[in-house]
Amino acid sequence: MYDKWSLEVLYSGFEDEKFQKDLEKTDVLIKEYQRFAETLGQESEQETVKKALQLDEEFELLVDRLYSYCSLRQSADTSDTESVSYIGRLQQKLGDVTRDSTVIEQYMAKLEHLDAVIGEDAFLLEYKDRLERIQKRAKHMLSEDVEEALTRMDVCAGSAWSDLQGYLTSSVEVEYNGEKTTLSGIRNKAYEADADVRKAAYEAELKAYDKIKDSIAYSLNSIKMQDITVSKMRGYASPLDKVLFRSRMERATLDALLEAMKEYMPELHGYLRAKAEALGHENGLPWYDLFAPMGSITKKYTVEEAKAYLMNVFSSFNPKMAEIVDRAFEEEWIDFFPRNGKVGGAFCASLNGQKQFRVLTNFDGSFSDVITLAHELGHGYHDFMIFDNRPLNTSYSMPVAETASTFNENVVTNYAIEHASSDGEKLALLEGQLSDLTQIICDIYSRFLFESRVVENRNENFMFADELCSIMLEAQKEAYGDGLDHDVLHPYMWACKGHYYSAGLGFYNFPYAFGGLFARGLYEKYRNEGAGFLEKYNRMLKETPIHSVEDAAKICDIDLTKKEFWLMSLHSYDEAIAEFKRLAAK
Repeated sequence: MYDKWSLEVLYSGFEDEKFQKDLEKTDVLIKEYQRFAETLGQESEQETVKKALQLDEEFELLVDRLYSYCSLRQSADTSDTESVSYIGRLQQKLGDVTRDSTVIEQYMAKLEHLDAVIGEDAFLLEYKDRLERIQKRAKHMLSEDVEEALTRMDVCAGSAWSDLQGYLTSSVEVEYNGEKTTLSGIRNKAYEADADVRKAAYEAELKAYDKIKDSIAYSLNSIKMQDITVSKMRGYASPLDKVLFRSRMERATLDALLEAMKEYMPELHGYLRAKAEALGHENGLPWYDLFAPMGSITKKYTVEEAKAYLMNVFSSFNPKMAEIVDRAFEEEWIDFFPRNGKVGGAFCASLNGQKQFRVLTNFDGSFSDVITLAHELGHGYHDFMIFDNRPLNTSYSMPVAETASTFNENVVTNYAIEHASSDGEKLALLEGQLSDLTQIICDIYSRFLFESRVVENRNENFMFADELCSIMLEAQKEAYGDGLDHDVLHPYMWACKGHYYSAGLGFYNFPYAFGGLFARGLYEKYRNEGAGFLEKYNRMLKETPIHSVEDAAKICDIDLTKKEFWLMSLHSYDEAIAEFKRLAAK
């Protein structure tokens, strides 16, 4: 118990009769798509649109179930060749339906009187927002033949390069103290109390990238070239403009966010310098001490203790959240521990059809790992808020994707700080909180700068590993300022972060800053308004799939296009930074 997740709610294995029947059913539905596309317009516009959406619902739930099972198995074991094979087959099947679904979508995009088509039909009214978005993105759609070709090509292009990066970073052997470990295992040592261990692990990690850096550089170059090319074909000014459009986010919001981040960064540089001085460094913090623990928290949590802690916090804050935490642990929704072949990091995957989710972590017992669990379970809470929506109204955009997760972090961390039993414990908790804040502000800004420059350069040039390292170092210097020792940075952060490796999901960096600061602002409103705020919060989460990020925020009386909101969120950390400096100086 409390080890690996269970996927039985999906299938018992690839030999499961249910899995094979569902796989066959995809072919049946693809033929239905083909027949439907060929007979468009034979019925009234309203009936045609209803049937199209009903067919989409059925196909969405079926493919989501199949693909979730395969991808979750592969994440837990990247050497699972059956999973890789079935993922490839499913991608091919998605290619088979692309042409016909494009024809159907183009039909809906050309409807001249959408409100009249929807009328008073309850089913269509639930999909009004979706239909309006189809009409807005029609200008970015290509012909059905080209859409089909792009989908099919991605299987052996962007998706394949992404798989290569995931495979290499999860399987490369890292030599450390005469033994071999994984990349995720060695990166976890950045949180060790022993300074010599942190430094040695950092050096071992950097050395390991020499084995895989060239292959990963080819992956990144190829993925970004594909993103640039497809963005141009679709009429976007840039991959970033494409991301903002798909994120349903105004450029004014991103600009306000970035301006506030840059304005506040000197405060975080001051925190980093204070930490460096406390650890005996004169020229800023070396990278290997970026996550060095401070204070007196040495406790290692078992999984059982982590659960008990989270249950205690959430039971008084939000009973619904506590209920979800309990189910996730007891019903084996979490894959906890690092092992060879398992992907690094952590994520939460929604199983909409089953009204469940699955969480993958690389838990080693630190309080930081307890926070990671709270973060990923926050994603699961967000999923629960939207499970009652129609099947096609369950996908929210990247920026709001990190809202509930980071809100959870605020709840747990602030609870811990308020209940700290000593200065040493409080220092440790403040350090963890400010370290996380520095990651979503300084580190995310460095990633945004890096990706922006890579996309700009890739238009004309192929960037080998050394050049990518150089771009990353310059981005880190700009974002971290004099808070870090510029001679001891991390040139390979581009190689280990999977966020860069998706041809269809570029710039997956600023959503973390957005989510972190949006969540912090929401938390501040919760502290001011009390438990009554949760009703608005839950409604906002539920409606994220059917609103722009700006309209979703308005439910909680927030204007995201104003820098003042973001600065309010950031300045709520002023007291924590001041208290950290006081305690660190002691």
